[in-house]
Parts: sequence; C-alpha cells; structure tokens
Amino acid sequence: MPFTIGPAGDSAMRLSFQEAPSPRLTQILLQLQRTAQRYFLESLSDSVVGYATLTLFFTPLSLQRDQVTVWLEKTALSLCDARQVLDTPSTETVVLPVFYDPAVAPDLISVADELGLTIDALITLHSATPYFAFATGFAPGFCYLGTLDSRLKTQRLSTPRLRVPAGAVAIADQQTAVYPCESPGGWQIIGACPVTLFDMAATPASKLAVGDSVRFESIDERTYRALGGQICER
Repeated sequence: MPFTIGPAGDSAMRLSFQEAPSPRLTQILLQLQRTAQRYFLESLSDSVVGYATLTLFFTPLSLQRDQVTVWLEKTALSLCDARQVLDTPSTETVVLPVFYDPAVAPDLISVADELGLTIDALITLHSATPYFAFATGFAPGFCYLGTLDSRLKTQRLSTPRLRVPAGAVAIADQQTAVYPCESPGGWQIIGACPVTLFDMAATPASKLAVGDSVRFESIDERTYRALGGQICER
C-alpha cells in the first residue's frame, strides 16, 4: 500500500495513500491518527482524516519535519501489514430518519425520472443498506457517506443552489450526505432529516464521525413534523 509524506503548510505534515478509498484504508488512517495523538501529545494541535490522507497539525515551533516523517513512515508501514490487528472501537450503526417527499426534496421527482425509477424504488434503494463515513468537510458536521447503489449514481447540479436548508438529504456521484446547516450546495436533494447533526453546545458537536456506519430510515410526514421537521409552504 504505497504512500507519500510531505509538508502541508508551515506547521503541518500530510501522509497520502496512493490507492482508492475503502473502509479498510479509512480504519488504517484512523488508527494512525489515534497513535499520533498518543505519541505527539500536546505538540499536536489537530489532525484530519481524509479519503486517503492524514494531516497532522502541530503547535507553533514544535514541528520537526524529519522526525515526523520518519515516525509516519515507520508507523504507517506497520499498520499496513495485513497481520497487524487494528485497535478499532466498535460502533453501532447511526440511524437517521428521512422524510422522502417532494415537499422537502426538490430533486426527488427529477432524479427518479432521470434514473428510470419510481419514487418508492429510489427510497428503497437509498435506505436499504448502511453507508460508511469516509470523510468530513465542506461544512462543520458534513459527512461524506458511501457507497451508493450504482442504480442511484447521479451528477451534481449544473448550477449549485445558493441556499440548501439544514437537514437536506442529498446524493451526488456515488455519495450521499445530510447538510448539517444551511449553506450553498450542488447535490441533488431527495429528502429531509429532522435530526440536528451539528451542535456546538453538544459533546461531541457532530453526530457523525469518520468511520461511522450510517443508515437512513424512511418516515412519514407526521413523524417528520413530530421530530421537529418543517415544511416550507409554497
């Protein structure tokens, strides 16, 4: 499993694997992140796992690039050994309720038509199996989930929306996600989730994290409203 190591700004280092994202690769990156946090302690100010990368951010003047490079290479090679037992915490599947309806999903009908599916079939495919949380980004609490059933693969909007409401459930390419807050966005919206995904006052602030298993559960309008969901009158 080849990788490269290099600088990522004045006080950060990045390890990048040269292979396609996969749950196994993400688990290796998470284990490497946890090991780095234990090893570097207070000198490590932050760390971010991407699809195939780990970026380590160090406090000012504490980064010794040569030493970090040697440590990253040695530790990554060890973890890539197929015989290495990964210290991966067991997690339950996070179930998110979703109201799939044109009243809250402006792209539901057009996506179903484009893919040659009925709306019921689209809902069944989207909610049938758990998704793996590969990475976070774009906005606080935004989690990239995959991999979509190939029958749901669709393109992003040609012109992104200026406003996507919090809770919008969307798909693009072979990924799905829930917008945790109001923001611009170019993914195709097929539903709405009434659960708050990011709250600075909560611990942890984000309901989803890299490595999580996430499943969507279809709910009706009454349940959606009871859980705090809102429908904008047109």
